Amino acid sequence: MSATIALVDDDRNILTSVSIALQAEGYVVRMYSDGDTALKGLIENPPDLAVLDIKMPRMDGMEVLRRLREKSEVPVIFLTSKDTEIDEALGLAMGADDYIGKPFSQRLLIERIRAVLRRVANRRAPVEDNADTPAAEPIVRGRLTMDPARHRVTWDAGEGRRGDVALTVTEFMILETLAARPGFVKSRDQLMDAAYQDDVYVDDRTIDSHIKRLRKKFRVVDHEFKAIETLYGVGYRFNEE
Repeated sequence: MSATIALVDDDRNILTSVSIALQAEGYVVRMYSDGDTALKGLIENPPDLAVLDIKMPRMDGMEVLRRLREKSEVPVIFLTSKDTEIDEALGLAMGADDYIGKPFSQRLLIERIRAVLRRVANRRAPVEDNADTPAAEPIVRGRLTMDPARHRVTWDAGEGRRGDVALTVTEFMILETLAARPGFVKSRDQLMDAAYQDDVYVDDRTIDSHIKRLRKKFRVVDHEFKAIETLYGVGYRFNEE
């Protein structure tokens, strides 16, 4: 079945040209020209992935993403028209899966979309395979439990309190890579290879932003969460408690 892509941008030329390019690749496309209408559509009829512009009337992309993440973990690729680090870092910190700057190559955007969709498909595969294919076993590392088959993460906050932590696909893959070998340091390059396996270019800020977002989500459940440690100039590691 063809994946459904939601395009959200107030520029009609971008909506039209990108929609034609995506349809030529076999995708089903829904188009929204303002943030308020897009938010309703993304929640009521979730696509497989959303491409979301930051600067829009009625509700900007940052606000759309913030409200969307309260109800859904649908993958999001941000479009940013500013040549600054702020939009990119803030968008990733709020839960975007990737970003691409304007002006952009349609081919590059399509490759980014394919990369994120493949990560989603790989995460869902154990659940959707036939009964003869064993599902991936849950990963238990101290107070952390990750269930790849159900894309579920829980954290034991102590005193009988245990909470679910909703992660995007990219966040899940980064955490899974760290938790696979507690105490071992993973460089930013290693984490990029784990989360972006399709030769998609990302830089160090992307991984740093995802790590900040991971910590923030866990601290909602446990404000003393310190399991992801930064080793400056080296990388990150997960400390099993």
